[in-house]
Amino acid sequence: QVQLVESGGGLVQPGGSLRLSCAASGGSVSIYAMGWYRQPPGEQRELVAAITRGGNTNYADSVKGRFTISRDNAANTVYLQMNSLRPEDTAVYYCNANHPVFKSRDYWGQGTQVTVSS
Repeated sequence: QVQLVESGGGLVQPGGSLRLSCAASGGSVSIYAMGWYRQPPGEQRELVAAITRGGNTNYADSVKGRFTISRDNAANTVYLQMNSLRPEDTAVYYCNANHPVFKSRDYWGQGTQVTVSS
């Protein structure tokens, strides 16, 4: 029911910045817990950042101080601002929406590739 479309990925040099966008349709980001996950090749998917309905945020230790998750309810879009990028940030980044009550309402985008390389 909820469609999530990521954009903004690409190739960036170490120390550079990217902003990922997750545009939602069929549901409101204001009532879902929204998160960004990433999965390097051959590795397990991990939570990068999350934001709750109330605006509380959570970050992986590896990105604290560098990444910021935000939400624009009017645009029904969630963002991930990524600064001071490192090669180890290279991964496919996925947007996720999970209903705080109806946990089976769990949706994923198709992912966007982020490559940090010199």
